[in-house]
Amino acid sequence: MGILEKISDIEKEIAKTQKNKATEYHLGLLKAKLAKYRSQLLEPSKKGEKGEGFDVLKSGDARIALIGFPSVGKSTLLSTLTKTESEAANYEFTTLTCIPGVIEYKGANIQLLDLPGIIEGAAQGKGRGRQVIAVARTADLVLMMLDATKPNVHRDLLEYELESVGLRLNKRKPNIYFKVKKGGGVSFNATCPLTRCNEKMVQTILHSFKIFNAEVLFREDCTEDEFIDVVSGNRIYLPCIYVYNKIDQIAIEEVDRLARQPFSVVVSCNMHLNLDYLLEVLWEHLQLIRVYTKKPGAPPDFDDGLILRRGVTVEHVCHAIHRTLAPQFKYGLVWGTSTKYSPQRVGISHVMHDEDVIQVVKK
Repeated sequence: MGILEKISDIEKEIAKTQKNKATEYHLGLLKAKLAKYRSQLLEPSKKGEKGEGFDVLKSGDARIALIGFPSVGKSTLLSTLTKTESEAANYEFTTLTCIPGVIEYKGANIQLLDLPGIIEGAAQGKGRGRQVIAVARTADLVLMMLDATKPNVHRDLLEYELESVGLRLNKRKPNIYFKVKKGGGVSFNATCPLTRCNEKMVQTILHSFKIFNAEVLFREDCTEDEFIDVVSGNRIYLPCIYVYNKIDQIAIEEVDRLARQPFSVVVSCNMHLNLDYLLEVLWEHLQLIRVYTKKPGAPPDFDDGLILRRGVTVEHVCHAIHRTLAPQFKYGLVWGTSTKYSPQRVGISHVMHDEDVIQVVKK
């Protein structure tokens, strides 16, 4: 029996098993087995020929993976936001490979990848789903394109396909400490009351992964699914923006309902509606900031800012300017919202804000 058949059998058994106190450990065991088989499915086989891939070299300040079902307007969005022309037509599967484009916004170059349309069963390798999802795992943000004229079942199907290959959308990593040991059995502790998982469930899951010696510390009330994610260790947590296209073809009440959903943006690529707001949302979720540099006695260089991530320190800025600058750093003068007054003399661990100006003084 192949891995796909085993996955299918486990999914069927989970679906028909009633969820109650008597079956919770059995379900936990099935979920752990399912996670293990799905991980094996993702690993490239050592035998056989190399499959044709379409991973594109990562460039720019951030990478966005544009995914969705066929004919929802992905290629049109790429052509509108970037200078790249992606073939768009009224038939499905117009795009057959990965087409990269670059969004130039607020001085940043953001790489946008137009991936071929996903179909149901993509995680099991139907269509070119495995390759598409492999590229999505390398992105900083997933932009899920949906057709506003079609039912919301498309969103659920896409989320399921991405969840089954270890992509967790708009979720943060569970606060669980887990370390495999060489002996001593399973040491289990929790710093808060647990209502959704317990020590017996943890041991059941670990045994299914053939782990018999480990240290586990729950720092928050997590579910068995979240614990399985921690044990698997290959989950990727990404922000996701749901973009509903073709809003010019639906009623204004429906547009209002879709726009009020969390992480959702409504647009019309053909009529160029709301695309400016989409760029703002992408910038916010990518957590990008601009830091400008200043030479002594000269005005700030506002034409060539450094594009960095939110939460960076002066040390990161030094590395971005030149790799030899950080060891020679004496102090910095900063103008902007990160300081109490301007200019403020700061150390190397000072956290920078968007549109701050810095002058570095060397030893």
